[in-house]
Amino acid sequence: MATVNQIWPFERRRYLKAHGITTLFILDLCLRCVNGYLSSPHVGQEPPYSRDAQPVIASPVVPSPSASPTDSDGYAANCPSGGQCNRLPADCFNCSYHHNCSYGKPASFSCKAKRGVHCTVESGKQQTNFSLSITCQFCWQLDLSQYRCSNSTSCMTVACPRKRYNALCQVLDHVHCLGKRVFQKRLYCNWTGGYKWSTALALSITLGGFGADRFYLGQWREGLGKLFSFGGLGIWTLIDVLLIGAGYVGPADGSLYI
Repeated sequence: MATVNQIWPFERRRYLKAHGITTLFILDLCLRCVNGYLSSPHVGQEPPYSRDAQPVIASPVVPSPSASPTDSDGYAANCPSGGQCNRLPADCFNCSYHHNCSYGKPASFSCKAKRGVHCTVESGKQQTNFSLSITCQFCWQLDLSQYRCSNSTSCMTVACPRKRYNALCQVLDHVHCLGKRVFQKRLYCNWTGGYKWSTALALSITLGGFGADRFYLGQWREGLGKLFSFGGLGIWTLIDVLLIGAGYVGPADGSLYI
């Protein structure tokens, strides 16, 4: 009986301790919820006002006025008014191009002038929809005279084999073709730094023994070598006349002669 009386207070204390911890946890949770509810701005409280903050006015959504054709359509300035539709620049109309035509053969496509563009057909009647007849070919297949490409000044034009560079090309406005009007193409290095072949050859014949030709082409190391060796006793001078005359020796920056 004494043993039972000793165990009962111990179990009772452990039960009360667990019950107290649970009660404190529930009470803390309730206090957190009440504090969060009272601190929210919808219970009679105004949101904190900042001097830099701008007032927000709730108003119905009103669609913004449409921009004028002058502001939104920058192409309109480049589109002649009253001209023939099939002679307008490519940015002045949209066409439904398809690729089921025969390469190199004429093909007709349905086109529509853009907003603000006024053009006429062959009969002189103003019309928005018209038919455009072009040669069936992609833009990158056009002749070199029908597009313009960027030029690189960092590649060697005088090299064996000839070097190429990646150029960004754009079709001229009045030329119509299939596909993208801006494309990349591998072109041979073809640029000039202003050096004349006739001047270099004349210097090589007259003052080549003093390295004047090499100095003119920007090759100062070879020029110093020819100057202090008296043109390699004439042998180097003769060789340079032949190399410059054949175009094998060019400017040091890798450009072409004029």
